[in-house]
Amino acid sequence: MAADSADEAVDPLDSFRQFFALERDVLVLSLSMLAFSLSFQMTSRYLPEYMRVLGASAGVIGLYGSVGNLISAVYPYPGGAVSDRLGSRFALTAFGVLATLGFGVWYLAAAVGSLTVGPLTLPAWTFVFVGLFLAQAWKSFGLGATFAIVKQAVPPERLAMGFASTEVFRRLGFLVGPLLAAGLLAATASFVGGFQAVLLVAIGFGAVATVAQHFLYDASEDTLGKSFEGVGQVVTDLRELPAPLRPLLVADTLVRFANGMVYVFFVIVVTDFLSVGFTGFGLSLRPDAFFGVLLGVEMVVAILSMAPVSKLAEYAGLKPAVALGFSVYALFPLLLIFAPANQWVLVLLFAYSGLRFAGLPAHKALIVGPAERDSGGRVTGSYYLVRNTLVIPSAALGGWLYGADWALDVGSVTLQGGPQLAFAVATAVGVLGVVYFAVFGREFDPYE
Repeated sequence: MAADSADEAVDPLDSFRQFFALERDVLVLSLSMLAFSLSFQMTSRYLPEYMRVLGASAGVIGLYGSVGNLISAVYPYPGGAVSDRLGSRFALTAFGVLATLGFGVWYLAAAVGSLTVGPLTLPAWTFVFVGLFLAQAWKSFGLGATFAIVKQAVPPERLAMGFASTEVFRRLGFLVGPLLAAGLLAATASFVGGFQAVLLVAIGFGAVATVAQHFLYDASEDTLGKSFEGVGQVVTDLRELPAPLRPLLVADTLVRFANGMVYVFFVIVVTDFLSVGFTGFGLSLRPDAFFGVLLGVEMVVAILSMAPVSKLAEYAGLKPAVALGFSVYALFPLLLIFAPANQWVLVLLFAYSGLRFAGLPAHKALIVGPAERDSGGRVTGSYYLVRNTLVIPSAALGGWLYGADWALDVGSVTLQGGPQLAFAVATAVGVLGVVYFAVFGREFDPYE
């Protein structure tokens, strides 16, 4: 740990000062990505409930989650290839157009309903799958580049704080999006009507951001996407992952697999399984609107906790901060599914859930820290490719367990399929990941 950092105080406004000091081109691109992030957060957390109302089963909703995992795993590399072909400016515009169209397709799910094509009838929720492939296009850029930029911009012992600066600002979109959705839902008579209003707002954000980035972003000096060397390079990068990353990758995969099993069902647990709304302070909110407020509570805790925990990591090390985030990921499903149907208990639980983000900057620092100075982007891409690929089937498994109506006798214990079993199994897998990391996880040398 650097001695000169010992007396530095955590400045919650530092993230914003750094953001507004960016060059115009980077500022425009960052604001565009913020707009798409906000739009996606307004909509994506409610899509499982949207599908349920449109007639999708738990198994189909789980399959939707796994398709999302698949897209997250495979999109970044085709994104680089498209950038090679079109150049960054036109590629960014194309991805912006696709994402905005995706929000529009989601809108059509309820507006059009079931669609008959010859002898085949497509359920309304089919539109959600089609829209997913489009709406996630904007995520094809930025992950590895962002990691590499932070890696090069800050000294090794300050990596966690460097990532905290970028994460805090980005998470504001995660905060504002669900709260805006909650307001629109509360102002409408039904969930479907309110969610369609949310989708129209998301379409507006996406359209404005796409036009702005196309005309204001100058990518003439940008090299993003010009160094992609094909599948051979990916295989080489996987083989050359730094040794300290391997136990982190195993633990992270287990924890994310556990979260992936039940993540898409959080909204359904609040709106249907527990069916808890909110009454107080002159307000009366339906469960769907209350869920947006709960996400806002979660993100407030995330934003307030990331910088202090990252600062503490400079004294206690990265590993405890990462273990904190992993443990919250692991325990939250069990706590949620067995929670009483009480609005204040849910507020406390989602506040607790926000602490999983507290370890995120330290987690990113632990990923990119061991990489050689000019290979941070490739190491990051390889790490996430492996993790996201292995996590793909998690939601489908969770959906199968969540919707199961069978009972299984294991000795003297009878396991009943359903939401409680799905969430309990998820917590068991997550705890395994936490224990593995506690035993085998490695600290990044500058933080020791």
